[in-house]
Amino acid sequence: MLIDASNPLILGSGSPRRREILSALGLPFVVLAADIDEERRPAEPPLVYLERIAAEKLAGVRARLGAAAHAAILVADTTVVIDGDVLGKPVDVDDAARLFSRIAGRVHSVYTRYAIGLNGEQGVRLARTIETHVHIRAADAAEIRAYAATGEGLDKAGAYAAQGIGSFFIERVVGSYSNVVGLPACEVLGDLRVLGLIGSVAFARVEARV
Repeated sequence: MLIDASNPLILGSGSPRRREILSALGLPFVVLAADIDEERRPAEPPLVYLERIAAEKLAGVRARLGAAAHAAILVADTTVVIDGDVLGKPVDVDDAARLFSRIAGRVHSVYTRYAIGLNGEQGVRLARTIETHVHIRAADAAEIRAYAATGEGLDKAGAYAAQGIGSFFIERVVGSYSNVVGLPACEVLGDLRVLGLIGSVAFARVEARV
C-alpha cells in the first residue's frame, strides 16, 4: 500500500524536528505520539535501550491508532553516547552545562533507531540503527555555560542542537546530518521505498494531527 493522503504515514513522535524532516520529504503524514516510559533500565546497553524503546513506541502507537486509515507507522528514538554512557536530556541549565562539558573538545556518537510497521501487520516489519560521529570543538566553562543558558539544549539529548546555536560548536559530522537532528532522512526514505510504500516522491508537504 502506497503512502498517500488517504493512507498517510503515522509518525509516532512528538518531535518538531522529525515533523520538519518528514515535511521536507513531501510525505503525507499524521502525528500520533506513543505514551510510553522511556526510562533507561539499569546497566542497559545504549543500543539495546534504543531497540527496546523503538519497539515499545511502535506497539504504543498501534494500540492508540485503532482502525484509522494509514499505510504504515514510523517511530524513532535518538540518543547521544560517549564513553559508553548515554547522555539524555538535561533537567536544567546546570545539568545542560555538565552534559555539554562531557562532549566539548571530543567526538561522540549519535544513534537513531527507527522502526516501521505496516498496516494490517503486528510487530516491526523493518528497523535500523544509524550512527553518526560528531566532532565538537573545545570550549571553556564560560562559553559552555553561556550556551546552556540559552535554553536551546534543554529538550535535546546531549544538551545541544546541531541545527541551532549549537552548530557553532560542531567542527565535523561524519555520517548522516539529519540523523543528528533526529531522523536519518536518506535511510528512512530508502527503506520506505524498499517496503513498497513510496514510488516517486511527490513533494506535497502535507501534514495533519490527530
